[in-house]
Amino acid sequence: MNDLLKRTLFGALFLVVMVFCLIWGRESFGILFLAIMYLALKEFYNFTLPGSFGMQKVLAILAAVIAFFATMYHFCYGGSLDWLALALIPLLLIPASCFLLPSYDNFNDVSLIYTGLGYIALPVIFAPILVMDGAIYDGWLLLSLFILVWMNDVGAYCLGTAFGQKPTSKKLAPEISPKKSWWGFWGGVAICVATSVGLYFLGWLPFGIWHCLALGLIVGLACPVGDLFESLWKRHYHVKDSGNAIPGHGGILDRFDSSLIAIPLAAVYLALFGLI
Repeated sequence: MNDLLKRTLFGALFLVVMVFCLIWGRESFGILFLAIMYLALKEFYNFTLPGSFGMQKVLAILAAVIAFFATMYHFCYGGSLDWLALALIPLLLIPASCFLLPSYDNFNDVSLIYTGLGYIALPVIFAPILVMDGAIYDGWLLLSLFILVWMNDVGAYCLGTAFGQKPTSKKLAPEISPKKSWWGFWGGVAICVATSVGLYFLGWLPFGIWHCLALGLIVGLACPVGDLFESLWKRHYHVKDSGNAIPGHGGILDRFDSSLIAIPLAAVYLALFGLI
């Protein structure tokens, strides 16, 4: 199977799984996002802390899983948020377990354990907020935000490929990602804003037109930040992809790097205006 065919097939399968799990129900949503969080955290720890801090990485992932179940239980099933406190047990065991390290030469690297939790786990843990409309599950809002992210990527690729690869084209961040251009950046923003208008008329974004335009702009501006932020990590640790979970596309973190920044910012905007 050639690379283009592999990339197309697994890309289509990825989209089908995402759409199905988001709109089917809270259980499929929970399974999907638990898997995303687990795999993305594992990838991050594998390339930043290869072969070290094994116990601490397990405790961090355990804390993230407990926290996700607690927020799912609260927002999706009406349970008490008090269960979230259970996540403190493995979280507090991380510093206690450091006394058992065989060597303290690279002790400062333990901060990467907490970085992974803040960067990856925290946005996923609070994702259930976006899929509940009172007591009713509704995954269309979160799916719409993902569509904005995906269309930003399409717009950036198309305009960046068509106009941004010329010798005279200015690059967005040449030391981090040499192929990304300002053509791609503004193309992604424009397509993202246009898509938000389309989703407004489809009724998938159930807000006023100005709020939809704002969401398109926020997501469009935030997506390249998330993309470049992950590129910084990979360049620093000399890895091409975060993993190989999706053949032809790299790892889970590669697929959700933009979403981890853009969707939480969109959620903050919606919360500030009382829209969620």
